[in-house]
Amino acid sequence: MKYDLHIHSKYSSDGILEPEKIIKIATKRGLSGIAIIDHNTIKGGLEAKKYETEDFKIIVGSEISTERGEIIGLFLEGEVKPTDVQEVISEIKEQNGIIIIPHPFDELRHSAFHPTVEDEKFIDGIEGFNSRCVFQKYNKKAVEFASKHNLTIAAGSDAHFSNEIGNAGIITETEDIREALMKNEVKIFGKRSSLVNHIGTKVLKTWRKAVKRG
Repeated sequence: MKYDLHIHSKYSSDGILEPEKIIKIATKRGLSGIAIIDHNTIKGGLEAKKYETEDFKIIVGSEISTERGEIIGLFLEGEVKPTDVQEVISEIKEQNGIIIIPHPFDELRHSAFHPTVEDEKFIDGIEGFNSRCVFQKYNKKAVEFASKHNLTIAAGSDAHFSNEIGNAGIITETEDIREALMKNEVKIFGKRSSLVNHIGTKVLKTWRKAVKRG
């Protein structure tokens, strides 16, 4: 079974996709499920959950901002507000959620979290492949860190547009995706997104800021 564990919907400031449309596209591309992890909200995941079926699973999550960078919480039931890293970690764990560090070490992103040895005790997994990492050395460094510290290696497309859905993710033989992640019984797959998608995101952000300013 294949899951893309990093997709943004219209509920992200840099997203445009309707949750229902994301599911239709993901299904057509042979995925068994997805995680919608909008920036600082679970609204997209909750809406997508309405369309979950026995054959297609939805993981509700969020990509939460902290003073050190972004942290993904998977299997969330309530909102986790952006705040200091320890508070975010505590709130995710209180919900029995899973903590994944997205696109770590990516020096082209100001939002990248740079995990250290001291962080190992609260991290469940590392995103070992993110389709929007321009340079693969960052994905490679993430895999090396996860392997050294015996952390689950996850992956996701970081899709903001429909053509990116399913570009990366995990493969597992078990139907219990949560258990597979916690036991590190997953394999990753992935390909890089086109630079055109990066440009599209920048244009979208600029346009929305201009509209907000009025």
